[in-house]
Amino acid sequence: MSEKLNRLKEILGEVSDLNHAGSVLSWDQQVNMPPGGGEARGQHLATLGKISHEKSTSDEVGKLLDDLKREFDGVDSDDAALVRVAARNYDKATRVPSEFVSEQAVVTTAAFDAWVAAKGRSDFSTFQPHLEKVIDLMRKYVEFFPPSDHPYDALLDDYEPGMKTAEVQEIFGKLRPQQVKLIKAIKSARPIKDDFLHKTYAEKKVWDFSEVIISKFGYDFGRGRQDKAAHPFETSFSVNDVRITNRYEPSNPLATLFSGMHEAGHAMYEQGINPAYERTPLANGVSSAVHESQSRMWENLVGRSLPFWEHFFPELKKTFPTQLDGVSAKSFYKAINKVEPSFIRVNADEATYNLHIMLRLELEIGMLEGSLAIKDLPEIWNTKMQDYLGITPPDDAHGVLQDIHWSAGLFGYFPTYALGNLISAQLWEKINRDIRDLDEQIHKGKFDALLAWLRAKIHVHGHKFDPQDLVQNVAGSKIDASAYVRYLNKKYGDIYGL
Repeated sequence: MSEKLNRLKEILGEVSDLNHAGSVLSWDQQVNMPPGGGEARGQHLATLGKISHEKSTSDEVGKLLDDLKREFDGVDSDDAALVRVAARNYDKATRVPSEFVSEQAVVTTAAFDAWVAAKGRSDFSTFQPHLEKVIDLMRKYVEFFPPSDHPYDALLDDYEPGMKTAEVQEIFGKLRPQQVKLIKAIKSARPIKDDFLHKTYAEKKVWDFSEVIISKFGYDFGRGRQDKAAHPFETSFSVNDVRITNRYEPSNPLATLFSGMHEAGHAMYEQGINPAYERTPLANGVSSAVHESQSRMWENLVGRSLPFWEHFFPELKKTFPTQLDGVSAKSFYKAINKVEPSFIRVNADEATYNLHIMLRLELEIGMLEGSLAIKDLPEIWNTKMQDYLGITPPDDAHGVLQDIHWSAGLFGYFPTYALGNLISAQLWEKINRDIRDLDEQIHKGKFDALLAWLRAKIHVHGHKFDPQDLVQNVAGSKIDASAYVRYLNKKYGDIYGL
């Protein structure tokens, strides 16, 4: 290994340490920190972010990368991938002043605290000025980059490298009418009974059951933990410390099971990355959409399948005999897959989920362009919910305030949720060709072969490959809606007798 490569890895390792220290503070902010700590925490994160940014964008790093790009030109190796990804990150980071990074940390920390309070009171007006500041920062951020086909491209590229807004809009444009067609067909079918899902379920028992499930999936609690937070998330400090959070909703108690599966899907991806990539830019998932393909796969394609509940339902019924009295595994399976437009995205069924994402994409583009006023966002949100899903949220908490993302400045992230759904179905078709008895294995509560396949094909590579190339290499085509449409039509055709 060359002296220059060693020096680059040394600096990148220090940057990784700083970023992970910031991640620990962010995790603590959402899990443990008392309400009064918000202002100080913002300063902590701003300082760490500034030091990390200055170190990662130093002239020394730029010179090392210039020399190493020539040295590794045309080479196919882990080190060549490291140089390529580091060079891309450097180019983006050097366009953004460290003062901006500090300001963003302070603004988004305050915005998070304001969002938590506003959601609790269901009052958007108290969050509005914070969101306006975040939007101003997003517009300023876009200006740091060369003009593109659309200003949203710069934001999308942070989460889905190389993808353009027009590509996403084209995919969504083709997908939306097919999902709407399916939803209309389901509306005319016989309704599914699901009242037993909304009875009172003891929180601790639900929480413990979720941990049983994700342990069987392969989430390693020796290298992770599950804690409570206002919004479920996964965070990684190393391949040996990958944590998830979850929440319990009294009105929808069993949602805890599925959010646990979802976050465990993210976490198992991070736990499966090649340990040799630690403290380098390769030591994380390749993109948000590929990451979401893992979480949505475990939550839905596995966790909402009939073979899965044929295995787990007897134990669930034993845990909650009164609530599930007279309910069969098949009835439970149909209930958890009931298609019904809902206010909350994270609890949406698979047939309507992507419509939530398409709605948010339109709003993000409108906010960025300035074609909609932030003060009007609740009303616009409600109007679009009526247009897309035929329902109107009763209040801001069930509408515009339900997601944490905008308070954190995560603009450009939402489209990847829907793209992840599409990738999950593409991978699922390939997995079923390679593991012929997958349904039978799931029916027996065995997930080793599935996790091993994902580890070998997706997880171990970390950020080594570009996302579209990874999907192409594994699934046989770039991100495409066809497999997901086939999956939805088959699943809901069987459930509703279409």
